[in-house]
Amino acid sequence: MEEKNLNLTHILVIPYPAQGHMIPILDLTHHLAATGLFTVTVVVTPKNLPILSPLLSSHSLPISPLVLPFPADSGIPAGAENTKDLPPASFRPMMFALSKLQDPLHRWFSSLSSPPVAVISDIFCGWTHRFASELGIKSLVFSPSGAMALSVIYSLWRDMPKEEDCKNGDVLFSAVPNSPKYPWWQLSPVYRSYVEGEDISEFIKEGFRDDMASWGLVINSFDALERVYLRHLMSVLGHQRVWAVGPLVPPEEKAILTGDQMEAVGGALEKSGVRFIWCAREPKTSEHKESGHGRVPPGFEDRTASRGVVIKEWAPQVAILNHPAVGTFLTHCGWNSVLEGLMAGVELLAWPMGADQFSNATLLVDQLNIGVRVCEGASAIPNPNDLAGALADSVSPGHVERRKRILKLRNDALEAVKENGSSSKEMHGLVNTLNELRTKPQA
Repeated sequence: MEEKNLNLTHILVIPYPAQGHMIPILDLTHHLAATGLFTVTVVVTPKNLPILSPLLSSHSLPISPLVLPFPADSGIPAGAENTKDLPPASFRPMMFALSKLQDPLHRWFSSLSSPPVAVISDIFCGWTHRFASELGIKSLVFSPSGAMALSVIYSLWRDMPKEEDCKNGDVLFSAVPNSPKYPWWQLSPVYRSYVEGEDISEFIKEGFRDDMASWGLVINSFDALERVYLRHLMSVLGHQRVWAVGPLVPPEEKAILTGDQMEAVGGALEKSGVRFIWCAREPKTSEHKESGHGRVPPGFEDRTASRGVVIKEWAPQVAILNHPAVGTFLTHCGWNSVLEGLMAGVELLAWPMGADQFSNATLLVDQLNIGVRVCEGASAIPNPNDLAGALADSVSPGHVERRKRILKLRNDALEAVKENGSSSKEMHGLVNTLNELRTKPQA
């Protein structure tokens, strides 16, 4: 592989092994490799190698895996380092564990006749900035989150607020456009773990600060959606090397509800009278099964059979959302699902549960006014009557202006990825900049 591609610019890609992070960066990898200008090496551990299969099966694309054994002293439960089974409690230890791949990466790098000129890594792999600096190559951060959410995240790690700094119960982000504010419990759990003094918290803080010091930023968003936040990030980072290349083809995310939440959603669907498709994927862990997570209320399917369908396994979410019969999407506001909903032009009922989802809900509901917030929090249980009303209202003939805004953003998203669209131009700019690194001396 190495010898066959000496005329191509070599790029190293380091994903973070959680599905919502990994698949978008692999979509970016596909775009880069498809230009015919790059050979791309993707760092992967054995458990995650199968997720590369669709890319590796395309023999015309110069993409190769660099399979490195998962660090034995990682602290991650055996067998749980793969994208599908990574438990939320392991996210922070995983960030630290991946940094232990630096020694084998150094050995691999020094063995090459045509080594990478740049490394593109996930926002949870901030250690790659210093790794790249040691090797004399450029480091670029890939963000699977949107520009507003990233603005809030960077503000946290730059300004370091504490819970006692809350005013009227909220942390105010006055330096971020539109000055969003959030109660302490809605802030990044990774950041809150730092304030609470976890053992690896200093490493994580340095990782995010290294992200901000990186040479460039690639973000899965588009100009018409988040222009003000993209410009803000350029200001914060002190350079213009911020490329908004989205919407990239996103994964289909799943948020498994508790038994009480399933009862509330089921009751709301019954009372609302709307036609529906409920993607109620059943949990894999015995603990969740025993506690009723993902369990459809008894008799619900029989009582609603004339107007609804329950899908308990994998569901083609993109295809469903784009069907003309679908008008509303109840979403947990993960960024990938947000982009799917926007691309489909459906109304969004927002139920943010954690991480960047609260920032995404702020953007959709409070700033763009294309959605309605129906619940907040991973443990919250919506009032079935209120949720039923929101469901029924969302498919009513009203809200003409909101629907116009939604359709405009849908058209903006579709235009962005067309040739000469904003994201297409940004992708071309990224490609040209990376390709020039092979011929320009590294500063």
